[in-house]
Amino acid sequence: MSGSRENGDKLARTRAYGKLILFGEHFVVYKVPALVGAVAAYTDCAMEFTDKAGVEIIDDRPAVPNYKIKKAEEGKQAVDLVLKHFKLEEKGIKLTFGGELCCVSGIGASAAQTVSLSRAIAQTVPLELTEEEINAGGYEGEKGYHGTPSGIDNTASTYGGLLRFQRTDGDPIFVKKQIKEPIRIVYASTGITSSTTTVVGDVRAKKEKDPEWFDGLLRKYVDLLHKGEKALDEGNLTELGEKINENHILCQELTVSCKELDNLVEVAREAGAIGAKMSGTGRGGLMLALTPTEEIQNAVAEALEKCAPQVWKTSFQ
Repeated sequence: MSGSRENGDKLARTRAYGKLILFGEHFVVYKVPALVGAVAAYTDCAMEFTDKAGVEIIDDRPAVPNYKIKKAEEGKQAVDLVLKHFKLEEKGIKLTFGGELCCVSGIGASAAQTVSLSRAIAQTVPLELTEEEINAGGYEGEKGYHGTPSGIDNTASTYGGLLRFQRTDGDPIFVKKQIKEPIRIVYASTGITSSTTTVVGDVRAKKEKDPEWFDGLLRKYVDLLHKGEKALDEGNLTELGEKINENHILCQELTVSCKELDNLVEVAREAGAIGAKMSGTGRGGLMLALTPTEEIQNAVAEALEKCAPQVWKTSFQ
């Protein structure tokens, strides 16, 4: 086997996936369940030890304009936290991040980066790490980006598939969902990069100022989540789409949507999506649309391409 083939195989083993939240952004922080799906696009990481002190980071990931500039300091903190977690902070290291996942708020790019770094550490040191240990390394890195992450992004990035995730006082609880057939999704970017730490902190401040208001939204969400999960389990995409629409309304009431997201959601619905909502941090970032057939998926993507800077098609398996 050639050296390039060996390196290619090694790089492939560092892949970590992006994610889209179907139900539960922001609410998941407060220990209620959420549903999240990994997308096929991934980040990978090449790692090598060097004789130079410190860490050299080469970031070749595709990204929306200004994303990597705005996130550079958080990204450096995230890398340092992962290296410290694996007791490598004193080593000279060169890291090259790449892959096909486009960095945009809402897609879990930070988690894909920290999970891929954990996988690269396992390959390069080498260490025999379980998936749970890879996930733990990714979670430590997420603290550099998010302060107090829920753990949902790194878990989806590590394990892939469609997951029911719930934060607890201890380890999170997550279950891989078995669905009857792939679920086609279109997702689109507003082109706006938002700070998860800032938005989550703002929601927390609103919660503390008016706990009755927040508790009312939380109760609505938990009821909605149960109905949405039931529709997912039964393969009832029409009902699932309705619940996705209702989740977007809750995000609006939570003040984490914005006019750019609302506009893309409306465009997707008018083009045939049976459900559409913002996904992720909000106040910019991404929205997703549920498209039950290939024809509708293509039509929704075409409509969104006329008004969104970036549009992608994927499916949850």
